[in-house]
Amino acid sequence: MPPTHTTEKVARPPSAAPRPPAARPAPRSVRLWRGLTPWLFLAAPLVLLVAFTYAPVVNMLAYSFTDWDGVSPELSYIGAGNYVEIFTRPELFQVFFVSGYYLAASAVQIALALYFATVLSFNVRFRNFYKGVLFFPYLINGVAIGFVFLYFFQDGGTLDSVLALFGHESDRAWLGTSTSANISLASVSVWRYLGLNFVLFLGAIQSIPGELYEAAELDGAGRWHQFRYIIAPGIKPVLSLSVILSISGSLSVFEIPYIMTGGATGTETFVIQTIDLAFRFNKTGLASAAAVVLLLIILAVTWVQRRLVPDDKVDLT
Repeated sequence: MPPTHTTEKVARPPSAAPRPPAARPAPRSVRLWRGLTPWLFLAAPLVLLVAFTYAPVVNMLAYSFTDWDGVSPELSYIGAGNYVEIFTRPELFQVFFVSGYYLAASAVQIALALYFATVLSFNVRFRNFYKGVLFFPYLINGVAIGFVFLYFFQDGGTLDSVLALFGHESDRAWLGTSTSANISLASVSVWRYLGLNFVLFLGAIQSIPGELYEAAELDGAGRWHQFRYIIAPGIKPVLSLSVILSISGSLSVFEIPYIMTGGATGTETFVIQTIDLAFRFNKTGLASAAAVVLLLIILAVTWVQRRLVPDDKVDLT
């Protein structure tokens, strides 16, 4: 028999798959429209922001170096004269003592808002009703609140009538003296803005994972320990924001005291004084300088607060 020959099959590498055609770049006009589209959506709000915020601030800064009375078309440059007058007239800064009442009221307001937010974040009967009751005052217009509480604190008004039901005949003029008037006005601000801080705190508390509470309960932690070690660290950024808003709001109070007392009986705030300088005494240049000083004070206080309490990232897990 003839010898058989074995043939070996050599494995050939599979042929490479054809490459897909390279994507053609979009036309230049299409790429241009893609880049412009976000700015087209932002154009309207940016124009409004510049026209009604930044441009007035620049004009106010320019007016603060003039003696403009707000009426005449002519104004003369006087340099830093308005700022010198502000810092050399103590009566212009004495109104900041009134802000102390509102600053103390802000501390009470934050404490109450934090308490109610903590309690209502757990299972409580009628908690949705309580949430609405606490937040409702913030929805009311400040002018309406001023008139309502003007009748509330007047002689023989609602407060005196309620006290009379409990056998206490009050002959106090609640808005007649500086101390009682400022305390009354500050208490109105607590009632009005409590709902805002309450909602901020409640949202921050509800964003904390529920597993942390369950683990804490398994370890035997009570409500106080849950608040101290879970809630308080978890809402630190929101608490810091609330403090900044409270301080800036205390320095720039306007609506409530202007409507209820007009700044009389020692209730004049820095903003009311600035409005009077501009529209009663026709010293728009000096009022602009006062507004710039108030803005710088608020920015400085905010910067100091952020330095003392940095907004660190909190990791509870």
